[in-house]
Amino acid sequence: MEFLAIGLLAGLLSGLFGIGGGVVIVPALMLIAKMKPQTSVGTSLAALLLPVGALGAWHYYRNGFVSVRVALLIALGLVFGAWLGAVVAVKLPPRELQRAFAIFLGVVAVHLWMKA
Repeated sequence: MEFLAIGLLAGLLSGLFGIGGGVVIVPALMLIAKMKPQTSVGTSLAALLLPVGALGAWHYYRNGFVSVRVALLIALGLVFGAWLGAVVAVKLPPRELQRAFAIFLGVVAVHLWMKA
């Protein structure tokens, strides 16, 4: 369930801000699921597989750094989260959306810094 939630959040934020897996999925897998950075990156790429991460995900997979089940659950969450994020984003004034994105990036940066 936590992996589906990660995918939903990543999809939501992707729809809102146009961000990729490196900002949400990778840190979430490291912090929540306690995955190694390599496995977090490989799993994120696998979740975002077509078309952007196919070759990178394959390389990580061949080296044992992809959790296929987790990647599929995140991908499912991304589908619905991206739609929901887009619905919300088009209703927000640009200034509010920009400020929300800045706050989000700051929170992620501080959290990663404190956990490093």
